[in-house]
Amino acid sequence: MSSTLTAKALFAWPVHAAVNRLVPKNKIYAHTKPTAALRSLFVTQIEQITWAYKLAPETINLPARPTVPEIDIFELTLKTPELDHAVLRCIDKAMPRPMLFNLRFECRTQAVAAFKRPSEANASQWVVGDYHASPWQADSLARPGLPMALDLEGLYEQLIRQHLSVPARQGETLQEQLDRLAELHSKQLLANKLLHRMAKEKQFNRKVMMNAELRNLQQSIGKLMD
Repeated sequence: MSSTLTAKALFAWPVHAAVNRLVPKNKIYAHTKPTAALRSLFVTQIEQITWAYKLAPETINLPARPTVPEIDIFELTLKTPELDHAVLRCIDKAMPRPMLFNLRFECRTQAVAAFKRPSEANASQWVVGDYHASPWQADSLARPGLPMALDLEGLYEQLIRQHLSVPARQGETLQEQLDRLAELHSKQLLANKLLHRMAKEKQFNRKVMMNAELRNLQQSIGKLMD
C-alpha cells in the first residue's frame, strides 16, 4: 500500500501527550471483576496493553469539559488479528473517561472506539456505546495531526466521527449520527437474515413476498447511508 495514502481514524499523536506506560491486566481485572471466560480472552488475544497517550489540558493545551476531562489512547498489542469487543468494553468500564483504542498486529493498526459519556442518572458512572472500527491499516501510512478544536469535548467528537463508517449529514449531531448508524446496522442484519431465509424458501409466493420486503429494506438502507 502506498505511503502517500492517509490512515483513517489514526493520528500522529502529540509528542507531549505521550505516556507509554504498561497497564497490567490484573489492574483491569481489579476494577471490573471479569468472568473467567472474559479473562481467558484477555490471555489468548492480548499480548500487551499500553497507555500510550493522554490528551489533556496539561498535554495539548485544550480546556477540559465535565463530559471530557481527558482522552486516553490505549495501544493493544494482539496475539491474533481478531479481538472480542467484550475485552474493550471491560477496559472501558475500568477507566472512567473517554478512550480510543489502537489495536496492533504484525505491522498493521486498527483504530476502535465507542462513544463514552457520563450517565445522566449517576455522573460517576459512564455509558459506553457500540464499538466502531476502521479497517486494518499498514503502519507505513501517513497519519494526520489532530483536528482543530476549541476544547477536549469538541476534539473527542471529531475523533469519534473519524471511526464511523458513514459520514455526518449537514448539521447532524454526533448522537444523531450514531443513532442513524445503529439503525443502519440493524436493517443490514435484517436484510442478511432475510437473504438467508430466501435461499432456503421453496414456495414461490413466499419468495415473492420476501423479495418485496428485501427491496424495502434495501431502500431504507440506502437512505440511511446518504
